[in-house]
Amino acid sequence: MTEQDRFGFGRREILKLAAVTGATFAGAGLFASQAAADDGLSLKGKRIAISATGTDHYFDLQAYNAQIAEVKRLGGEPIAVDAGRNDGKLVSQLQTLIAQKPDAIVQILGTLSVIDPWLKKARDAGIPVLTVDVGSTNSINNTTSDNWGIGKDLALQLVSDIGGEGNILAFNGFYGVTPCAIRYDQLVNVIKYFPKVKIIQPELRDVIPNTVQDAFTQITALLNKYPEKGSIKAIWSAWDIPQLGATQAIAAAGRTEIRTYGVDGSPEVLQLVADPNSPAGADAAQQPAEIGRTAIRNVAKLLAGQTLPRETYVSALLANKANVAEVVKKLGIG
Repeated sequence: MTEQDRFGFGRREILKLAAVTGATFAGAGLFASQAAADDGLSLKGKRIAISATGTDHYFDLQAYNAQIAEVKRLGGEPIAVDAGRNDGKLVSQLQTLIAQKPDAIVQILGTLSVIDPWLKKARDAGIPVLTVDVGSTNSINNTTSDNWGIGKDLALQLVSDIGGEGNILAFNGFYGVTPCAIRYDQLVNVIKYFPKVKIIQPELRDVIPNTVQDAFTQITALLNKYPEKGSIKAIWSAWDIPQLGATQAIAAAGRTEIRTYGVDGSPEVLQLVADPNSPAGADAAQQPAEIGRTAIRNVAKLLAGQTLPRETYVSALLANKANVAEVVKKLGIG
């Protein structure tokens, strides 16, 4: 029995699957903000709390600033706080926001075990809670990308690029953050059908802060441990800042046969994907500003008496070596 007979995918099928992943994320929701400009929504007289876990990353800062601007555009008063990646400060700020009794709270990211008790306290206090990239049962609505699709398509791109076989390194330091967990699970779900693809153990742990430097150090050490070309085929991360450090380490070591993969669409990573000589293989580019604006429009809809879905998905685009120029143009972040 051949590998294709067992799993339904031969090398040709893998290549065909990955060839279409760049288009998979495109959808009718891309650039929806203009269409929503005249939708009659209003937050006049409303105080909307915006709680960010941190704003040191491109995604976080874009979503945070867009939320503040959208609250103001709709006539409301934003109460915006940034915890600077400090869980203790994040909890303290949520406590303060609950005491201020805003008309709604929007939480951007965060480790669920840290923030969920406080989201529940807000809900119990009668404050509507909405989230960005937080899978909490205490959130009325979570605005996010389709992380199942992102994880699956990024994994298929990786598998295609390495020819369906080889060792890969995976950063898995933030499994408590819902989007990261989903993307990692999808990587595992995909590669279980390709038994010649293996994740080298132990998995890597990405950290905050100093993410780029730490990833550079970890990858440099592992390249020394696996010096033979072909011993490592790819490096995967659930977001693109570890990818940045890994890509730099690969280039510094002259091991540019290895490819890196990540998620978010930070401009500096997309520039590396666009460079034909760079090891950056692909990056799933989200729309953080549109995600932020959508979350605030959902607040306005809720306060106007509309029923919201459990989750609202904003389209993303997978940028690879072949289509990155087109993706950057569509997203307007070149």
